[in-house]
Amino acid sequence: MENLINIFVKSVFIDNMIFAYFLGMCSYLAVSKTVKTSTGLGIAVIFVLGITVPVDYLIENYLLKEGALVWLSPDFADIDLSFLSFIIFIAVIASMTQLVEMIVEKFSPALYNSLGIFLPLIAVNCAILGGSLFMQERAYNTLGEATVFGLGSGVGWFLAIVGIAAIREKIRYSNVPAPLKGLGITFIITGLMGIAFMGFMGIKL
Repeated sequence: MENLINIFVKSVFIDNMIFAYFLGMCSYLAVSKTVKTSTGLGIAVIFVLGITVPVDYLIENYLLKEGALVWLSPDFADIDLSFLSFIIFIAVIASMTQLVEMIVEKFSPALYNSLGIFLPLIAVNCAILGGSLFMQERAYNTLGEATVFGLGSGVGWFLAIVGIAAIREKIRYSNVPAPLKGLGITFIITGLMGIAFMGFMGIKL
């Protein structure tokens, strides 16, 4: 249990997809104009990461990596399909994104319309693919660890986009220099938030 908490806290604060690796910046910058749309997209990202990372973990360990097919027959012990990782991971992400899009359209048409093109673009959000690739690189031992990592990464991305959205709503009423209005000041604030999150690197878990 302690190990799972460790993985979750690290993925949310220390290895934050936005502030540590700057993954998923396109959606982060484009959708973070209001807290409402940012919250909706953040929840969708949590859902997609929470499903795709454990699914990709199972595919990686029982189909793709060398010796993964030994459960079928000892004759397959030398087969290595890891070169298919990118294609398979992207296919899983695209499928889950389509599922999320249908759910949001069914239960929250207003949010679906406000998110516009950025909801289907979760499929090409590099933070989603990054979650699966980090899972593969770190070689988690159990499905539970992979699932907690995926959920933690999603929560970290959610906190980042909702945080910047709240700040952007407030600075509308601030006297921002004209050349920095819009994305200029957003980039500066994102950098400052990234520096602030670096303070969590001192946490001993």
